[in-house]
Amino acid sequence: MIKLYNEIPDSCKWQIVEPINKGWSNDQKYYIRSTDGRELLLRISDISQYENKKKDFEAIKRLDNLDILISRPINFGICNNGQSVYSLLTWITGKDAEHILPELNSKDQYRLGVKAGEILRIIHQVPAAKNQISWSDRFNQKINRNITDYEACGIHLEGVDKIIEYIEQNRCLLENRPQCFQHGDYHVGNMIVTKSRELGIIDFNRLDYGDPWEEFNRITWCADISASFASGRINGYFHHNVPILFFKLMALYIASNQLSSIPWAIKFGNKEISTMLRQAKNVLEWYDGFETCIPKWYISNPVK
Repeated sequence: MIKLYNEIPDSCKWQIVEPINKGWSNDQKYYIRSTDGRELLLRISDISQYENKKKDFEAIKRLDNLDILISRPINFGICNNGQSVYSLLTWITGKDAEHILPELNSKDQYRLGVKAGEILRIIHQVPAAKNQISWSDRFNQKINRNITDYEACGIHLEGVDKIIEYIEQNRCLLENRPQCFQHGDYHVGNMIVTKSRELGIIDFNRLDYGDPWEEFNRITWCADISASFASGRINGYFHHNVPILFFKLMALYIASNQLSSIPWAIKFGNKEISTMLRQAKNVLEWYDGFETCIPKWYISNPVK
């Protein structure tokens, strides 16, 4: 075990090294506590991932000047006798938002949701990397791939025709969309609530560049836990003045994501397949079979 990281600078000062066994990444993740009390997150990947991980590490550094609570990059390099690449980041102490939210009243859930929206808006101030292809070209390719992969996966999703029909009718909305830095997996599963009720954002492992509104494609995980939180996230992002175009595009991104989630789940087994089928059924219910673009759980003006 020590051989894995003993080439990392200052690792001799690490007093506690505990594996983290959650999440979908192929990275090995560890909680670190050093002799001086610092808490850190260590991610270790196969050396074949060096260029990708270096690119991601440099991208996260672009967030350094933002006044938000996130897991920040500290160091990057090669370890394990040249067989692995590591990223060392700050640790956010607190509890997983998905576990905390159900314990809170709806007012506090909404408040944290508003904060999540405000943080996301700040993250989206970071511009996209240069020379991005147009968002319309890129996302239409993704839609085509999602439909093809779904049709080939052998699992039937009841109501899929309504999902695909909505997608086809609204592809035009992708034209001339702006692009920016994206967290890539922005939902309650990657958020931490601190003791002082601050909201921290972790796991930028799927960071990307694209339409800022695409970041709401996984708000389904938030809505599953708390409609108040999910609504607050939307309202906080838009300063409580949400354009109808946003809802149309969010529905498009959620629809596309539901299609891709079915073939994605297959490699993880029946439990995840069932989870994704259940969520797709919920989505169809929220959107009345995509006859509307505003989900049933959305609360525009919560009770104060």
